[in-house]
Amino acid sequence: LNPEVIPEDPVAAEDPGGRASFGTMSWIPFKIGQPKKQIVPKTVERDFEREYGKLQQLEEQTRRLQKDMKKSTDADLAMSKSAVKISLDLLSNPLCEQDQDFLNMVTALDTAMKRMDAFNQEKVNQIQKTVIEPLKKFGSVFPSLNMAVKRREQALQDYRRLQAKVEKYEEKEKTGPVLAKLHQAREELRPVRDDFEAKNKQLLDEMPRFYHSRLDYFQPSFEALIRAQVGYYSEMQKIFGDLTQQLDQPGNPDEQRERENEARLSELRALSIVAD
Repeated sequence: LNPEVIPEDPVAAEDPGGRASFGTMSWIPFKIGQPKKQIVPKTVERDFEREYGKLQQLEEQTRRLQKDMKKSTDADLAMSKSAVKISLDLLSNPLCEQDQDFLNMVTALDTAMKRMDAFNQEKVNQIQKTVIEPLKKFGSVFPSLNMAVKRREQALQDYRRLQAKVEKYEEKEKTGPVLAKLHQAREELRPVRDDFEAKNKQLLDEMPRFYHSRLDYFQPSFEALIRAQVGYYSEMQKIFGDLTQQLDQPGNPDEQRERENEARLSELRALSIVAD
């Protein structure tokens, strides 16, 4: 949530999603209907484009982070549910009926997996409340912001159109009808100019404040995320520590088990029902 690459000279435009985006310049100086006078200083335009560009990146990063957090919690739940299912499948296997030691081992595993699943569910619920939902609420603010930028852009286009109209009459011979039309054009221009300047000032004042507010807003969420993970893995250490103590009995080393399994598999392959 800390955009670093900001376009230097973007242009306001509209994308299919209704959000303003930027290119290389905000107006074409020789386009018909455009004023000759620079009605908005270039420094003001650059400041506006820079601040809005940062918020556009913040919106995209917020959306991406929310999506990634949801995928992460879904994967966590799927993992613990699968672990529980595996232990239940082992318990229902006839092998457990034939070997009491194996039954005790699988029962201990099943208890550990159920404990893990319970703590995992608690962790996911905490992350949902303290991280995913705040991300979603923060992201819900951007449509209003984008609409305010769109209204500012519309006001700017009206301002330019009327300024060009005033300039057109100013360049004509000062006859009575021309002076009357010039006066009328200036009267039309005044409230439109004031409206644009008010919208522009409000956005230039509030966009930086909104951008910097992300720090205070998200810090508690990310602290809660870290604490949830620490709490979960601390419990996992206890659960698997207990499981280790229950299973920590003398037995064959892994290499010997592997050799025994290979020997049994060779015997199975030698049976006529599986022969090539």
